[in-house]
Amino acid sequence: MAERPFTRADLDLLRRWDTPTICNALELVVPARRGRGFTLQPFVCADTSLPPICGLARTGQIRAAAPSGRSKDQDRAARIGWYEYVADADLPTIVVIEDLDDQPGFGAFWGEVNSAVHKGLGCLGCVTSGSFRDLDMLASGFQILGGMVNPSHAHVHMVDFGRDVIVHGMPVMHDEVVHADRHGAVVIPADAVRRLPAAIDLIARKEAVILDMARRDDFTIDTLKEALARADEIH
Repeated sequence: MAERPFTRADLDLLRRWDTPTICNALELVVPARRGRGFTLQPFVCADTSLPPICGLARTGQIRAAAPSGRSKDQDRAARIGWYEYVADADLPTIVVIEDLDDQPGFGAFWGEVNSAVHKGLGCLGCVTSGSFRDLDMLASGFQILGGMVNPSHAHVHMVDFGRDVIVHGMPVMHDEVVHADRHGAVVIPADAVRRLPAAIDLIARKEAVILDMARRDDFTIDTLKEALARADEIH
């Protein structure tokens, strides 16, 4: 079991908040990360009603526009190797797959079967620049953020896994902590995981002062200035 500065309970706790809130807290806890580490392009979300997910990254790269050039047995071995890689985790995982095709999403890796298989292997969901399908048959509770919806899997095949990937502008390495919801995804530095709840609490208390004032019938620019000053005093 890997030595980490956080536990399963710490990751589960972060699922209480949406990804924008996690990004806000990271701005306080890791200021140098303010302008990087999150997705920069929009996704299609399989189910906007699902709660946020947070887990260890299992990274992969796929192609689908043309055959792999391998034998059927080699393709099967590559797929099994991928499944073994995903299953080898002591904490919940999130699969992060980079589609290497010139037109990402040409063929869907994700659908009824792969969502069920990955959920069974302890995966909470996926973030991919590729596509997905079988919208009404995806595994219950399994979240997918994909680049597009596509009816065919074409020649989809695993190219490599366990290496660094970039998905919609977000670089991700194996075993990094990823938080995702319908807004997108962000990578959380391991040493920041346990510091985020306190930062979220501080931000919430500061914002409450401004929001309470903004919702009053007598709200003016002067009361806004007062609220901003009061929020600055909160530590």
